[in-house]
Amino acid sequence: MPKTPKSSPPKTATTKANRAKRRRLSAMLRQAVQQEKAERAERHAGLRQAPRAGKPRRRRPSRR
Repeated sequence: MPKTPKSSPPKTATTKANRAKRRRLSAMLRQAVQQEKAERAERHAGLRQAPRAGKPRRRRPSRR
């Protein structure tokens, strides 16, 4: 037998504020992670483009 629908409790100012705070915090965290990833990618790209100091690049011998 299916259950009867149950109404949700009324939204109080406190619950609204807590939810907004949680949303804001998670958005900030997401943005921080995104920024960190972008910086990291930039650093890695910079490392790859710079020429090697000292020895020239040499090919690895074939494993066969």
